[in-house]
Amino acid sequence: MRHLGIEVSVKNVPSLDPGFLPLNRFNEAFLKTAKEPFDIAVERASGQMAVYKTFVHGTADMFDADVYYIERTVKTLLWMKGGFRVYLAGNEAVCAAIEKIYSADGQQQFDHHFMAHVFEHPFEVVRVDKVPDAKDSPQRIGGHMDGCRIGFDAGGSDRKVSAVVNGESVYSEEVVWYPKITADPDYHYEGIVSALKSAAAHMPRVDAVGVSSAGIYINNRTMRASLFLQVPDDLFDAKVKDIYIRAITDTFGDIPYAVINDGDVSALAGMMSLGEPNVLGIAMGTSEAVGYVDAEGCITGWLNELAFVPVDANPGSMRDEWSGDIGCGVKYFSQDAVIKLAPAAGIELDESLSPAQKLKAVQALMEADDERAAKIYDSIGVYLAHALAYYYDLYKFRHVLLLGRVMSGKGGDLILARCKAVLADEYPAVSEAIRPALPDEKFRRVGQSAAAASLPALKEG
Repeated sequence: MRHLGIEVSVKNVPSLDPGFLPLNRFNEAFLKTAKEPFDIAVERASGQMAVYKTFVHGTADMFDADVYYIERTVKTLLWMKGGFRVYLAGNEAVCAAIEKIYSADGQQQFDHHFMAHVFEHPFEVVRVDKVPDAKDSPQRIGGHMDGCRIGFDAGGSDRKVSAVVNGESVYSEEVVWYPKITADPDYHYEGIVSALKSAAAHMPRVDAVGVSSAGIYINNRTMRASLFLQVPDDLFDAKVKDIYIRAITDTFGDIPYAVINDGDVSALAGMMSLGEPNVLGIAMGTSEAVGYVDAEGCITGWLNELAFVPVDANPGSMRDEWSGDIGCGVKYFSQDAVIKLAPAAGIELDESLSPAQKLKAVQALMEADDERAAKIYDSIGVYLAHALAYYYDLYKFRHVLLLGRVMSGKGGDLILARCKAVLADEYPAVSEAIRPALPDEKFRRVGQSAAAASLPALKEG
């Protein structure tokens, strides 16, 4: 395969998507001939800084390839680490092109405005002679079992809550709710409080509350979350940003609490189950939800929004309706991937069905050993192998837990098997270094809400 003057070698390609061009393979081929240093730094909250040192060609004939490679790398860093300011040190023409692409009305204007909103700071790209030094502040969080705790897990279709006493779950409930289609934030608030009170009724007291919720959370505040998609901006700022803080303190007063992205809580639950840190959790459902617990057992504070990290360099790849970008994980590791591949497999899905119903229709075919459905899951397995090799370069994780509705049943088993085979064939070093797996019964017993309960430490004394 050839892209922007770069010859890319790929051994394993999805049968239903022959144009798929793994971004990590493009990057590897690009860097073989790129020798001019180019540094990138992304600044996020509290002066934290992610630094990435790489190379470009710096020649006129490779300008388009240089811009593409740096732009995709900036995109990756923004959605993996998060940030409101990008520092660039290197080729002036490439820097100028990236500055224009990520401007308020540029090609990546969605990223510009999204990051400004999340970090409550104007977004900018700055050219410098030398990028700042890297700075991180990972937090050791979770795994606390002492006392009477509540764990709340807010999903898009149901909410779960657990009452946990000294590490043992004494009560749990699951309630269907409709947060994504409700504009009134009081509905969300009342649902959260109802769940907290339900768990509290089964314990002598409440010492701490941990919350696992889809979305982006900074200092326990909701910065962006699909759960509150319909809430108007003015009500979001007034009633949603501090919704969990208010619900907990209004109900229980001044007690320890923690609000964490559900992907990170999944990774934490995986660490608790495995008894080892360095876990990447990937949930393939409505979207691609990701969390990470590092080698020291810490939550990093990164966004880990890999749904919007590019994995496919094919210029004809599918466009995400929300962000407007192409080749990003959401179209490869979610129900969207199954739906996208169905026509190529010869499966016609009823367009009146919801995306979740379409996934169920394909899953039913897979459970009946339909060869067309098997091709879909086989192709996703190939996608996953290439993406895990890329994610490994970024995270250096040891364990990968593959979660979510797409990974359930026979389809999930096929995805995992194909992924492992492609890793062994195309990325033997990565195959030896990582352990991709489906959650076992021990993980299921830990549960998302029970793991959430372990998030905050109790007050001393």
